[in-house]
Amino acid sequence: MNNPKIIICDCDHKDVNIEKRIFEKAGMDFRWLHCKSEKEVIEQCRGAVAFLNQYAPMNETVFKAVPTLKLIVRYGVGVDNVDLHAATRYGIQVCNVPDYGTNEVADHALTLMLCLIRKACLMCNLTKSGVWDYQRSIPVHRISDLTVGILGVGKIGSAFAKRVHALGCKVIGYDPDCKKPGRVFPDYVEFVGKDQLIEQSDVISLHCSLTSESQNIIGKNEFCKMKKGAYVINVARGGLIDEAALDKALENGQIGGAALDVLKNEPLDKASPLFRHRNILITPHMAWYSEESAEELKRKCAEEAVRFMKNEKVHYPVNKV
Repeated sequence: MNNPKIIICDCDHKDVNIEKRIFEKAGMDFRWLHCKSEKEVIEQCRGAVAFLNQYAPMNETVFKAVPTLKLIVRYGVGVDNVDLHAATRYGIQVCNVPDYGTNEVADHALTLMLCLIRKACLMCNLTKSGVWDYQRSIPVHRISDLTVGILGVGKIGSAFAKRVHALGCKVIGYDPDCKKPGRVFPDYVEFVGKDQLIEQSDVISLHCSLTSESQNIIGKNEFCKMKKGAYVINVARGGLIDEAALDKALENGQIGGAALDVLKNEPLDKASPLFRHRNILITPHMAWYSEESAEELKRKCAEEAVRFMKNEKVHYPVNKV
């Protein structure tokens, strides 16, 4: 049996009913697969024109073996599992959904920040174990007196800035593209150099994409430059933080704590040394999620594929072909 032109090559959602309704309304067939490797993609997806893709690697090996492929729509914002240069060379349009979970990710970063600073999870666990002693939380600092540094002030970084500004925090930001034409930022974000942000912030929240330049943007040198007791939050991409250096910084008391929703390898191995620290919060890559954002993501992925198949202009191009 020949494959349809649209294939959801991998998606770990409980169903694809939203996508199915959109494709059926457009009169288009599709197939939902669960490919995990480039080999499975090549074996199962031959003849496809459009992929909806979540985690499976999209690289030159795949592009060469599936010459009919002309579109990849990724479930999410990041496209670090896609070789963009190779896709462009092979004439493959890559799209993402950059605006489906902006509020959810900003809310999650804020939640983690408040839990870290107020030590809510730590104290809740102690209280449940029979320890009724607020002094075990010392020190806790007034939130409105803190400086919050944001690495990457795009849609999500700006939404997070709005939230912490409302709490009275001083907000500083670093974004290498802040002077590009057309970029607009909240006027209460003071832009500084990366080193200044690292040195001045009580809380550092990462909201940048993962590239060769940003990989391990927070490492041993950055931890050494941070204020004693500073907190680090990452709801963006796991590769942005050197996890071995983070483990050392927590062990040595260089920083006050960390909160991670994303890790370099997921799920995090239960033997990871990061789990031994009481002042680290780890959530299972859920910052993007609400019922509403999940529905929006699925709908926008399918609609983008339909637009492309109808030779209409796509809404969320990542590369130029």
